[in-house]
Amino acid sequence: MLQSISDTWNSLSAYGQHTVWTTVWTIAITVALILSVALLTLWERKVIGWMQLRRGPNRVRILGFLPGWGQPFADVVKLLMKEVVIPQRANKFLFRLAPMIALIPAFAAWAVIPLSATVVVSKANAGLLYLLSLTSMGVYGVIIAGWAANSKYAFLGAMRSAAQMVAYEIAMGFALVGVLMASRSLNLGVIVQQQQGGGLSWNWFWLFPLFIVYFISGVAETNRAPFDVVEGESEIVAGHMIEYSGMTFALFFLAEYMNMLLISALTAVMFFGGWQAPIDSWLFNLMPPTGWLLLKIFFIVSMFLWIRATFPRYRYDQIMRLGWKVFIPLTLVWIAVIGLWMQTPWNIWS
Repeated sequence: MLQSISDTWNSLSAYGQHTVWTTVWTIAITVALILSVALLTLWERKVIGWMQLRRGPNRVRILGFLPGWGQPFADVVKLLMKEVVIPQRANKFLFRLAPMIALIPAFAAWAVIPLSATVVVSKANAGLLYLLSLTSMGVYGVIIAGWAANSKYAFLGAMRSAAQMVAYEIAMGFALVGVLMASRSLNLGVIVQQQQGGGLSWNWFWLFPLFIVYFISGVAETNRAPFDVVEGESEIVAGHMIEYSGMTFALFFLAEYMNMLLISALTAVMFFGGWQAPIDSWLFNLMPPTGWLLLKIFFIVSMFLWIRATFPRYRYDQIMRLGWKVFIPLTLVWIAVIGLWMQTPWNIWS
């Protein structure tokens, strides 16, 4: 009897410790992501400013130092103070719910992304399936926002965005099928460990076409330039967000940048070895594993900004043609190539 009580107490204690540890990590990651989004908006303005031979934000300081670094926080204060205006004939419940539906999956997806071999909120064996299900939820926030606003401009923008996100989400899913075949696991930690051996052992080298499709589809999935026809100023102004103001608009803005960070993290994990160093040597191992992952995420998310400052906006028919007629057939062909390759004596993933 006493032994049974002792075992029950020990199991409850272990469960409590795990719950506390998970809660602490969840809060830490959430706060870090919100701060990262604020700094990412500043980095975007600075990078595009340098490319256009101008300074970018350089006025608002933090405690009198670091000119321009206080601009994101000044923007947050301004958005908090602005009135949230809801159209008279809008569906008020869905109008308020839509920004949360767009934002929550972007936060929840980080639960299975491994920051190192030991640092991860959840070591779910079906982590990849969990990610695919969550990322597909974002389109509902866009559709509900466009419909609930009771505005033709918002509804047209939502339909554009939904069709675009569905097309490129299929291509992204097929690209990850190739990664799944190569790693033979749905666990993101195992996928990273399967890429041991340095930069040429990472999936970007052996699955290069799938990497290109995944990254470009990620740019389109987040409605970033040059795929931002959902916000075509000459036709539908701000698309599904046109009737939003104040913090409701800020939540959509936050969701967009959160999804940029999420796509960058997934690209690093799936194709660039996650937390692993590019060369296995004592010099490169001086940086902690999480540092390598954050460096890769920073480089990849900077590519989003570079693309925005470089390419003009595509027409909508060009965007849909690229998704349905180019990327999806390409990924299907490359999946077949990988399947045949794995049946030969030259299988590098055995």
